[in-house]
Amino acid sequence: MKSYFFLPPVRQAAGGVTVLRRLAAFLAASGREAYLVPREMQGQGPGWAPSEAFVEAPVVAWDELSLKPGDLWVVPEGWVNALSPGLQAKARCLVYVQNWAYLLSALPDDVSWRSLPVEFVAVSDPVARFVAATTGRAAPILRPGIDAALFCAPDKKPDPAGGIRIASMPRKNKALAKQIRETFNALDEGLAARCQWVEIAGMTAREVAGALQGAHIFLATGFPEGCPLPPLEAMACGCLCVGYMGFGGADYMRQALPQTLAEGADPAPFAPWWPLREVGWGGNGLWSADADILGAALHLQTAAQWFASGSPDLAQTLALTLDNARATAAAYTLDIQRQCVLELWQRLESV
Repeated sequence: MKSYFFLPPVRQAAGGVTVLRRLAAFLAASGREAYLVPREMQGQGPGWAPSEAFVEAPVVAWDELSLKPGDLWVVPEGWVNALSPGLQAKARCLVYVQNWAYLLSALPDDVSWRSLPVEFVAVSDPVARFVAATTGRAAPILRPGIDAALFCAPDKKPDPAGGIRIASMPRKNKALAKQIRETFNALDEGLAARCQWVEIAGMTAREVAGALQGAHIFLATGFPEGCPLPPLEAMACGCLCVGYMGFGGADYMRQALPQTLAEGADPAPFAPWWPLREVGWGGNGLWSADADILGAALHLQTAAQWFASGSPDLAQTLALTLDNARATAAAYTLDIQRQCVLELWQRLESV
């Protein structure tokens, strides 16, 4: 079975394109025939640079693509029109849903997923639930991975006494991130004055890792999300995460606040309404409902207080949360992703 991965015509490759490139690379390295098919010439910038974590699969030009029955044509969920070559060739079409938010929004008005001869793979447990609910079809889960050799905790973090460093990615809901920061500053001006903000933008992966290794807290403002990698990378780098799940983040995000706040505390700890899968770690962050600005700011205040306070109890709570965060990140390594990719393709090949 030959596998072809469609790469959409984006100006700068984001995490989703990197995941597709990595899947094809894993398969090619295993001896399988796997190819990348960019719709246009590859873009420039950090996202398109050759990765130290994998060697690219071979590339087939769009104009030279010739699918056959029995081939596997893999397309990300937001590019439904790209299914056409696979459907016309009667190839096996596989939609990799990396963000639930684009599964339905990309469909033409007169088209339904239920009417298309396609299969689905989901990037996380919440996304698989969304796929099943909206298409009536089960989706195996294929989670992404992070480069644990790059994203890892430093031997020692900077002393918080010299400034509590809060990292964020402003491209993720920039306006809301600004409001959270403004609200946090207004809650306690004295505490805010002890904090330093680190904006992560326009950096290479190595530069991102360096910024996270030098930070104490990571503010996650991304939603909607399929299985967000930045919070995982921050956890691996020893950051305390605060912010939004984006729905898909509930694959691994678990609330730490019920362990620390008394009943009736303000705000009450957020909990998803849908069932969460069993995981091998406890509370790994301070999570709020998506778009809850005040809740996120209050949780950010709590996180900063954990670093600013000399309380042994808070220090113990912080250490436990960071231990859970490291255990979380360890479950999303590239080696685990590679193993899952090969196991999934073995199942696909047997059908």
